[in-house]
Amino acid sequence: MTSFEVEFYEKENGSQPAKEFLLSLDVKMRAKMADMISILQDNGCDLREPYSKYLSDGIFELRARAETNIMRVFYFFYVDRRIVLTHGFIKKTQKTPVAEIEKAKRYRADYLRRNGDENGRKV
Repeated sequence: MTSFEVEFYEKENGSQPAKEFLLSLDVKMRAKMADMISILQDNGCDLREPYSKYLSDGIFELRARAETNIMRVFYFFYVDRRIVLTHGFIKKTQKTPVAEIEKAKRYRADYLRRNGDENGRKV
């Protein structure tokens, strides 16, 4: 089976929130999340908890832990076996903050507006 292609969501100003998040992590945390992204790339839609969790409206979270730090990177699936990473954060509370989920939904909506709907059609 062919693996999935992972890409970073890019805002209109050219910034890539998920990439910036990964680069902000220390070496150990970055390596752990890079491993998780590789597992996601290999497993795609079949990846489940504890590694990945569906949240809502097409948004998933990729989960990783390094020592006491719990990291999350949000993503969604797009046409042609593509996975788009939107942004990430270090989790401080039990529940994933609604504001972070809403941000992922906004980024997904922006991506679809600029790249076409789930079937690649311009909206």
